[in-house]
Amino acid sequence: MMKNEAASIFQPERAPLALTFLVFSGASIMCVASAIDPLRAANRIAGETLFDWTIVSADGDAPVTTCGLPVAVAGRFDPARRSDALIVVGGFGTRLAATSGLIAGVRRAARQARAVGGIEAGSWLLGAAGLLEGRAATTHWEDLEDFSARFPGCEVRPDRYVIDGPVFTAGGASPTFDLMLHLVRSRLGMAVALDVASVFIYDQARAATDAQPLVSLGRLDGYDARVAQAIRLMESHVDRPLPVSALARRCGVSARRLETLFADAVGETPGAYYLRLRLAAARRLVLDTAEPMADIAARSGFSSASAFSRAFAAAFGRPPSAMRGGR
Repeated sequence: MMKNEAASIFQPERAPLALTFLVFSGASIMCVASAIDPLRAANRIAGETLFDWTIVSADGDAPVTTCGLPVAVAGRFDPARRSDALIVVGGFGTRLAATSGLIAGVRRAARQARAVGGIEAGSWLLGAAGLLEGRAATTHWEDLEDFSARFPGCEVRPDRYVIDGPVFTAGGASPTFDLMLHLVRSRLGMAVALDVASVFIYDQARAATDAQPLVSLGRLDGYDARVAQAIRLMESHVDRPLPVSALARRCGVSARRLETLFADAVGETPGAYYLRLRLAAARRLVLDTAEPMADIAARSGFSSASAFSRAFAAAFGRPPSAMRGGR
């Protein structure tokens, strides 16, 4: 599939590594920064250009990130341009941007490269190009279920990032930073990677195989660990919500005690938090997919589409159909 498949870019090497970043509108500016800025810092620390990158877009125009900031690019993606690694950085709408011509271009560029990567929704383009067939990969946690259905020949993992031979994928901004630190560490050694992490005051405590959480629990530092345990249980039972009594039992406390712990840590009841978590997942499906409302209701744990619509409207001020239609 790719040339020199055995010559991994994740191994000790001082030769400059040429990378092409293909960035799409709708990508997160944090994903772009997490992919590139650790490499910039590594060059500065090493005192030489050991990572040499070019940023391009599908049409040559500056892609606009989710926060509205454009990303300056060197030009249009040229599949014939040689680089050691092609890295696709995608987000909202990247699936729709996967035209047959672009897919063919990514496939051609990958054949000439030593490695190919997908950042967040960039994994979808790699999958469409057939580059994930028979390999393990990940994408953002919101899309894991749909991604698995779309690419049945891929072993989809909920990991922060996955490296499978010459193919690597990351699930979001923070996992991408982890991945790039791993690249720096693999090529230049632990000392340089630690110096890069210190530039950003970045905690390297996570492993590649750590699961992507729906909710970052950093804000719960110092609170009872059973609150975090309950939230993780809620995350894993969005489609079939557990009663608060069952959550409490699994966390080894009474329902009343769990209510108190949540009031102290989160400022609301476990039931209210659980409902908000499910509705947030539903809102993404309403805005970012064409799934029928009945299916979204089932996936977010509602017994009927009407019950889902009422709860959605109460939370967001309008029913899901109106939000999808932009009304």
